[in-house]
Amino acid sequence: MDASYKARKEAFVSNLAGGSILEINAVTLVAPAAVLLWSVLQSRLSFFSPYTAAALVTDFLLNVLAILFATTVYSAAPWTLNALLVAPAVLLLLNSRPQRAQQKAKPPPKAAQSTKVKSEPDQSLPILPFLTTYRACMMIITCAAILAVDFRVFPRRFAKVENWGTSLMDLGVGSFVFSGGVVSARSLLKGRQNGGSKKPLGQRLVESTRHSVPLLVLGLIRLYSVKGLDYAEHVTEYGVHWNFFFTLGFLPPFVEIFDTCAALIPSYELLSLGVAALYQVVLESTDLKSYILVAPRGPDLLSKNREGVFSFVGYFAIFLAGRAVGIRIMPRGTSASTSPQQARRNVFATLGGQALLWTVIFLFNSTYAFGYGANIPVSRRLANMPYVVWVSAFNNAQLFLFCLLETVFFPAVHRTVGREGEAERVSFATSPTLRAFNKGGLAIFLVANLLTGAVNLSVPTLDVNTAQAMAILIGYAAVLTAVALGLDRAGIKLAL
Repeated sequence: MDASYKARKEAFVSNLAGGSILEINAVTLVAPAAVLLWSVLQSRLSFFSPYTAAALVTDFLLNVLAILFATTVYSAAPWTLNALLVAPAVLLLLNSRPQRAQQKAKPPPKAAQSTKVKSEPDQSLPILPFLTTYRACMMIITCAAILAVDFRVFPRRFAKVENWGTSLMDLGVGSFVFSGGVVSARSLLKGRQNGGSKKPLGQRLVESTRHSVPLLVLGLIRLYSVKGLDYAEHVTEYGVHWNFFFTLGFLPPFVEIFDTCAALIPSYELLSLGVAALYQVVLESTDLKSYILVAPRGPDLLSKNREGVFSFVGYFAIFLAGRAVGIRIMPRGTSASTSPQQARRNVFATLGGQALLWTVIFLFNSTYAFGYGANIPVSRRLANMPYVVWVSAFNNAQLFLFCLLETVFFPAVHRTVGREGEAERVSFATSPTLRAFNKGGLAIFLVANLLTGAVNLSVPTLDVNTAQAMAILIGYAAVLTAVALGLDRAGIKLAL
């Protein structure tokens, strides 16, 4: 890469201050708005069953390109894009009736269902379409941003900030970790359901390390590629050698080591908040903050990679917050005294309550809050406490919205207890494209990073016009979607 162009590339993503949280919320609201329109089309018209070529194109336009457009050509008018998605959904709702097609999943008769709930409630972990949708939308917006950020069509206020502030991409990396924490609860819940004693720490470490190895290998590949190809890099993001793959890879085994604290503090929410608060105290009461932000880089590995090493503490707190939510929403929640409807209301209460709680903590943490707040600015580079609680509040709110859409438009998913017909009910309520992105997350993320590198090495992204940039980005999104659907059709699951 030409030295002067490399310098321009690095300057393009450096010293940025981010944007407002309100605008970030408006942009990310496009994903639930698109899912709303998809859900109306499916529940009222069975538009995506069967999955024809027209259905595939519509699915791609709604659940992939709408997110891409929100971060690029509609970045200055996200509310307009939201309105364009919501308006046809409202019109269709007003001029149609619910289809009976979604009942083709053949749920058991009410009497049998009631008997089953009262006598032998199924305690297996259900498939949650809203969780699939949430994780897939997070993956899509992440993959879109990692390439779009290199083009001028992607606003600089959406790119990662240098030290203090909030941005779409800063929220994205935290959401990636939170999402991993949510699904990590599945193995924990399965262990509890088996009723056996907890596995020894050594065995749990081996199992978690197996999951981490692919991510650590990807981290090494990215490190070698960046250094070997003289690729433009933003050193103050994670450090000289560290990258986000290393953060993701070290989280599972570290969680297993720390999991012994869960016996003393059974609430993962408190554990997450405790880690974040303790880390913030250390930042404020020692020289650690200035060391991370302004100290000269010494020859040792810690000094060269201090952002990645110390921000790991904040990401760990985010992972724990995600796990706390997963533990509460993944079980069926039914019992002899709890109906499926009551169980779903409990999920709503959990997600809504968590979103509200984290939001209140964020307000008191990062603003003056009527004179009682600490007014600590958000820093993704530090992954400080305001950053942790902001990410946690946002992701709980997103999960709440997706859960609400599923509950309203596909009630058969949660009202029927047991695994009989579950696959059909879930399939009807889940976008095939979103299911594929969730199922093949690891492979798709790898392909996205490879394509991002290939595009940057072959195209002067800073010098192309808007039309050329969008053509490249749409083609990139189409390739990722094709890879996702291809892996799904082949039955290959490589989830993150």
